[in-house]
Amino acid sequence: MKAKKIFAEMNDQVKYELESAYLYLQMAAYFHEQGLDGMARWMRVQALEEQHHAMKFFDHLVDRGQPVTLQPLAIKATSWKSPREAFEAAYAHEQFISGRIHLLVEVANTEKDHAAMPMLHWFLNEQIEEEANTSKIAQQLRQAEKAGGALFMIDRELGTRSFTIPPEVTIVAGAGGAGA
Repeated sequence: MKAKKIFAEMNDQVKYELESAYLYLQMAAYFHEQGLDGMARWMRVQALEEQHHAMKFFDHLVDRGQPVTLQPLAIKATSWKSPREAFEAAYAHEQFISGRIHLLVEVANTEKDHAAMPMLHWFLNEQIEEEANTSKIAQQLRQAEKAGGALFMIDRELGTRSFTIPPEVTIVAGAGGAGA
């Protein structure tokens, strides 16, 4: 099969999703340092979700007989002045990732790679959710700056988040992706 740009872009996306996980793990560390364990938990769960996203691209490449080339991760900002600033950075990052997904859709359309479209449509919907969640929390934190104990109420609420590994994720050594 002729090398397609979509496969190179998907390899890049594996890196971007892992960078996202790394960023959110760093944010979790920041929140732990601030004594905001609920927000730390939210970010840890977000890091797990981003790892899952990376594996969706990884498995898609494997299932289609394409090489997976892991790339060095770029380190993003590692400090924030406030919880609001951290969630605003998370929102900006999700907007960047949304742009990447839109690029992947454009490349897949140009190359008429119909096999990539179901997964990419899933990611389009996922990014709507990711942006909405981080934007909403940043907005709540802006409001909380005006109200005394609101920060701790938000922290408690965010601490209830959990993540279940979806059944389609292959975690057995030597196993392929969804088609295995």
